[in-house]
Amino acid sequence: MPVTAVVGAQWGDEGKGRMVDYLAQDADLVIRFQGGDNAGHTVVNAHGKFALHLIPSGIFNPFTVCIIGTGAVVNPATLLEEMGALEAAGVPLENLWLSNRAHVVLPYHRMVDGLQEAARSGARIGTTGRGIGPTYSDKAARFGVRLGDLKRPDYLRQRIALHLEQKNRTLALFGAPPLDLDDVMETCLGYARALGDRIVDTLPLVQPAVRAGKRVLLEGQLGVMRDLDWGTYPYVTSSNPIVGAASAGAGLPPSAIDRVVGVVKAYSTAVGAGPFPSELDDADGERLRLVGAEYGATTGRPRRCGWYDAVAVGHAAWLNGFTSLAVTKLDVLDGMRQLKVCTGYRLADRVIDYVPDTPDMAEVTPIYETWPGWDEPTTEARDWDDLPKAARTYLHRISELAGVPIEFVSVGAERDQLLKLELPA
Repeated sequence: MPVTAVVGAQWGDEGKGRMVDYLAQDADLVIRFQGGDNAGHTVVNAHGKFALHLIPSGIFNPFTVCIIGTGAVVNPATLLEEMGALEAAGVPLENLWLSNRAHVVLPYHRMVDGLQEAARSGARIGTTGRGIGPTYSDKAARFGVRLGDLKRPDYLRQRIALHLEQKNRTLALFGAPPLDLDDVMETCLGYARALGDRIVDTLPLVQPAVRAGKRVLLEGQLGVMRDLDWGTYPYVTSSNPIVGAASAGAGLPPSAIDRVVGVVKAYSTAVGAGPFPSELDDADGERLRLVGAEYGATTGRPRRCGWYDAVAVGHAAWLNGFTSLAVTKLDVLDGMRQLKVCTGYRLADRVIDYVPDTPDMAEVTPIYETWPGWDEPTTEARDWDDLPKAARTYLHRISELAGVPIEFVSVGAERDQLLKLELPA
């Protein structure tokens, strides 16, 4: 490594979980640096199939220290449910730690999130209703409750009382019943009893590991097109999934990150509203959805599917400084007669090769190259030469357009279906 960031290069759901699961086999420390339980990482390994929403995908290596970092927001109810499922599968959790500075998703955050989204009517963002936006809003407004506060009951009560009256006024606007301070406190103290020993200052874990040259893995959520600043605002998440946020969210200097793996699907998918230029509303789009099992790990919603968008990935490559790409789900394209790659956008009477601001993004028309598909299955391939020639040509073009070499190619969900390629010197 020694410090590697794994970042989504599209709209999320690229397969970051399976990449972190693979890389964590050799990692000493894995840190989830942002986001909440509004998106999941699907991991398939010897323990089974898991949709992880908060716990770092490195949890399956019993020798890896796993941290939910300061930049994340944590719903303790979801976390405890996730921990229970892992324990039932025999996965040890002794090395799971939570930053005391990470903010807590409280019951009223989820209530407000759902009510606000419903009130948007035809202008809905596509939020999952998990309370992520309201939690980050409270964090920015300095009204938030942090995990460390759960261990200080008197201080916690002051923090919640400080703005519960305001939250109840908001709930009343939507006709929802008010919340009682004692009830919220009881819920929070239950979280404290269940998680208290895991809530620590994580900097004393991170700092010596980085200084000693330990192998550290930084795990992001979603992708650049859902980034709060650089995505298709307002159809974005409430944090920054790009690598620039990893140092703040994990607790290490930017200069420590020396490898950035950008994860891309061999096609494009998105969950939620907003511009998605290469979307397919035809038989090809339905085939990608069915063969790729493209349904959200958190909500189960059908994902919007489309051709590979090299403009969006180029946007991600620049903002993140990818040192390599990991291309996932290549096998989903097996048997397709021809493939298309979006290489530019037509905006009115202009052709552009960059991601414009959202109102213009909603008006663009994709410009495509057409490439031949392949009939041979890729699922049995274990190195580059095993792939069909047309598949190798397609991958070469993806790499060329991104200006980034491909280091990994996934041809299935199992660990042994991830091909590791030699990077150019």
